[in-house]
Amino acid sequence: MRLREMTPYQKHLASALLAAGLSQTGYIKAVTIMSLEEVLKIIENDSGEVRNPENYYFSVFGSPSDTSTWGYRVEGHHLSQNYTVVNGEIVDCPSFFGANPTQIQEGPSKGLRTLAGEDDLGFELIHALDEHQQKIAVVAPTAYPEILTRASRKAALQGQPSGLSASTMNARQFDALMAPMEEYASNVPDQLAEKRIAQINKSGRNIYFAWSGGINRDDPHYYRIQTPSFLIELDDTQDDPITSTPSGAT
Repeated sequence: MRLREMTPYQKHLASALLAAGLSQTGYIKAVTIMSLEEVLKIIENDSGEVRNPENYYFSVFGSPSDTSTWGYRVEGHHLSQNYTVVNGEIVDCPSFFGANPTQIQEGPSKGLRTLAGEDDLGFELIHALDEHQQKIAVVAPTAYPEILTRASRKAALQGQPSGLSASTMNARQFDALMAPMEEYASNVPDQLAEKRIAQINKSGRNIYFAWSGGINRDDPHYYRIQTPSFLIELDDTQDDPITSTPSGAT
């Protein structure tokens, strides 16, 4: 059911449900992404039928219970948050945040970058590597036009991980690798974030970092962080947007 079809009280509950599955940081990102529809409405001269901050759908699967299997999803343009609950245990994936425009160029919100952390930390990581490591990490000179896992039901990449192994990084470089993973983990409440961090720690140095595209700020670019248990992708190539699949996508 779309937000625009709900009563004011139902919208209030929908907002609370979205907030329940995200940290304060993640919730701010989500509602900011939704608000960007107003920006696109002006840019694209849309009537509001397509570009509308209330064109987001809330779906519930099964009957919510502490002892059953059920789930819910919040989904719309550049936002998809999915949760599965089994006997009270929550799995928070796949998760998707996107932003278009990447940075608002004019108006009262000029300069706003919704996913600045995800993007900036990726650049800090690629620039923390030496020249030899960069050559290994950059798996394609041209940025992929979209995240490779796309919207298919199978989120796994084919073949072995590519890019630079964390086992070859020094302590400073490994800290730079940890930073974007922690950024993605911070999108969910503490209890779920702790599970994401546990996945990171369990991976040890069995982590691969891959980059495609240029490594300068204005270059179209893509990066991927891959372990046996989770996958992160970010892509910034089309109309200056950023799209990302945070930690937990499988």
